[in-house]
Amino acid sequence: MLQIPTWSKVLTILILVVGILIALPNALPGWVVSRIPPFLPSSTVALGLDLQGGSYLLLEVEFDQVQKDRLESLMGDIRVAFRKARIGYTNLQASGDAVSLRVTEPGRYDEAKSILTKLNPLVGGSVLSVGTRDYQMTEPGHDGLVMRMTDEFKTNTKDQILEESVEVVRRRIDQLGTREPTIERQGEDRILVQVPGLSDPARLIKLLGTTAKMTFQMVNDAADQAQAEKGIVPIGDELLKFAPNKNDKITPPPLVVERRVLVGGDRLTNAAQSFDQQTQDPDVTLSFDTVGAREFGEATKNNVGKRFAIVLDNQIIEAATIREPILGGSANISGGFTVQSATDLAVLLRAGALPAPLRVIEQRTVGAELGADQVTAGKYSTLAGLVLVALFMVARYGLFGLFADLALTFNVILLLAALTAFGATLTLPGIAGIVLTMGMAVDANVLIYERIREEHRNGRSIIASIDQGFRRAMATIVDANMTHLIASLILFQLGSGPVRGFAVTLGLGIITSFFTAVMVTRLFVVTWFRSVRPKALAL
Repeated sequence: MLQIPTWSKVLTILILVVGILIALPNALPGWVVSRIPPFLPSSTVALGLDLQGGSYLLLEVEFDQVQKDRLESLMGDIRVAFRKARIGYTNLQASGDAVSLRVTEPGRYDEAKSILTKLNPLVGGSVLSVGTRDYQMTEPGHDGLVMRMTDEFKTNTKDQILEESVEVVRRRIDQLGTREPTIERQGEDRILVQVPGLSDPARLIKLLGTTAKMTFQMVNDAADQAQAEKGIVPIGDELLKFAPNKNDKITPPPLVVERRVLVGGDRLTNAAQSFDQQTQDPDVTLSFDTVGAREFGEATKNNVGKRFAIVLDNQIIEAATIREPILGGSANISGGFTVQSATDLAVLLRAGALPAPLRVIEQRTVGAELGADQVTAGKYSTLAGLVLVALFMVARYGLFGLFADLALTFNVILLLAALTAFGATLTLPGIAGIVLTMGMAVDANVLIYERIREEHRNGRSIIASIDQGFRRAMATIVDANMTHLIASLILFQLGSGPVRGFAVTLGLGIITSFFTAVMVTRLFVVTWFRSVRPKALAL
């Protein structure tokens, strides 16, 4: 009767000690935290955008460019297939969401249809299911054929592109070393980005707005530069401009480069900012995978003495002469970089290319001053709630109220420790969840104490009343906490952003308040009773 096993006492005390150690760095100044020994916890709770300031961006994925690229790719496949089959055609062009052409050999019209069918894969099709085609083929007459994107293909492409864009944006922001960014999909074509603590939103916009599609292409030095600048470019070539370079007062004239890609940026395994060994200027070191290293080695081996261009997002960032074969699987890009611009380019290349351009449709910058005001207001509201609850409990239950207040203090400490340990981000709604948790935390103590009073009024002894009070209130406490926990889980599952922050702190607070109200308060009461052996119930 009124016994607590030794293992339970040890476990409760151990949890409280560990919680204090984990939560303590949050109450210490930064210079003290930096000197904490490595074997002790030194992490602090990450503050959200609304508390420490940062950047808020709403991005829109431009699917029109993706659709254009897919149609150009289809046109390229048609050219290769018809050339291989030696089928004559004319008027191959893309318009809207369709590619059209006219077969010039009527006797081979059916063969041309068969080739287009082979170039038209299934959407969701498999060996056991028919599926639907990416493109719907129509015959407008006069030996014409039209390949139009199906609605299923458009929907699947949008979903795929949006998911890939979210992942690339996440990788790029993670490379910056920012803590706890929020990156999530909104609607059918938008991405919400919140980066707490980032003081340079312009850099973030530039980083996310760059597609970062890198290719290595040969320069056609034999092309007529004057004619190319007038728009007369040889078949298979294109005219590209140089990217602006701060170190060059005069931007070099555009170059005619082959459309054929020697090596694509998808073959990169790593990119890092480095320094040129001769000039000590910042540059970017690239490393290729096995296939990329072989392709790059063969390209440089077969084109010694010629120039190749490094193209990033349809702009030339460097055009170099191949002095000797580059067979090591690595290369250096130099082009008047600063340390930051070289680092940003390396970040873009490591994270991969965006599958579609992104357009900023909403931008908000939250200043650190606003965040500091909100943190201060949150601290005051939390302390005010803690003090008011503590005063009420002491006024209502005396010494037992003091025990509940001590348990409540440990509850706040354990909640802060849990947020720190799980790496959760604390937002203003999260602070509201903490304040609400403090009010709910003493509910269990009220149930227990009222039950103890009722048992004592019914004639039970002090020790029996305390024991039965804790036992018989347990079912009600469990039911109440389970309903609150279920509500917090639903909020977390269905909510987003600030609602999730509120749900996280509320859910963790329910767990810690249950532990402190049942285990910690019981430990205080039993220890007091066995030490004092009171003759009357101090309740």
